[in-house]
Amino acid sequence: MEYTRLGDTGLEVSRLCLGCLNFGSGQEWMMNDRDGSIDVIERALELGINFFDTANAYSQGESESILGEAIDGHDREELVLATKVYFGMGDGPNKQGLSRKHILDQVEGSLDRLGTDYIDLYQIHRWDENTPIEETLSALDHLIDEGKVRHIGASTMAGWQFSKALYTADIEGYERFSCLQPEYNLVDRHEEANLLPICREESIGVIPWSPLAGGFLADKYNRDSTVPEDSRAETDEYTQRRFTEENWQVLDEVRAIAETKDSTPAQVSLAWLLHKELVDAPITGPRRIDHLEENVEALDIELTDDELSRLEEPIFPQWPVEGKD
Repeated sequence: MEYTRLGDTGLEVSRLCLGCLNFGSGQEWMMNDRDGSIDVIERALELGINFFDTANAYSQGESESILGEAIDGHDREELVLATKVYFGMGDGPNKQGLSRKHILDQVEGSLDRLGTDYIDLYQIHRWDENTPIEETLSALDHLIDEGKVRHIGASTMAGWQFSKALYTADIEGYERFSCLQPEYNLVDRHEEANLLPICREESIGVIPWSPLAGGFLADKYNRDSTVPEDSRAETDEYTQRRFTEENWQVLDEVRAIAETKDSTPAQVSLAWLLHKELVDAPITGPRRIDHLEENVEALDIELTDDELSRLEEPIFPQWPVEGKD
């Protein structure tokens, strides 16, 4: 396993982060298998992965509790645990968003489910239009002062929102976001025109989610074939919207390059991200141990400048894009 620093912090993380969205129940595409989920996490630890990303809203806390059970007994100082707050955790008022009350309430639940005294990276899952960013940053700053959180990060939002959060932290003396979690992969490159230039300028760590585009870049689908049963695209309209001609052209190049390297499309797609200087650790979400092992082997794949250009040529990044503004 290779390791790197997260942004400009001193925190050392594995070059691949294990995403824990699939470790839970409630959707057909999830693992729906607690023991099997723990097996995947334990194999990730054996492979040298020390960075794990989850969220309180993933299966309403089930993902966090599975991760907490799996890491019990391991050296906590070697692990980097990341989780998130924003989405609803029940009915009624004050059960969602980024208010001071919701953040301080929810961090306690996350700590309990993870079985830890502190969270290495606590992230806002989305932007909250109904709460002043000053209130959110103040609450996060308090958690750092209390020792319950070590670093803070953000996820999907518009560039102006992220810039406002960084500026507000600077002028008010609050802790800055040190990490950003954007959607970023070979067919979803809109963040190159939105958040990534800000991250480059501000030395923010980047940990992309959906590095394989919901399985599209793992070669799960074909132009002229029906969607496989039990795949995410069977029920997920978001994944189905990736079935565009320019995206198929990208996948054609991925397949061609993978064949020349005796590798898989998933490995080539991950290797492209790992070649991006801004990217610290793509968040992979395998449901099977063999897929996890396949992902880790992407670290050994070298791509030439010509190959990188071939992979990128079909798409022109732009923001906003439909469904993401």
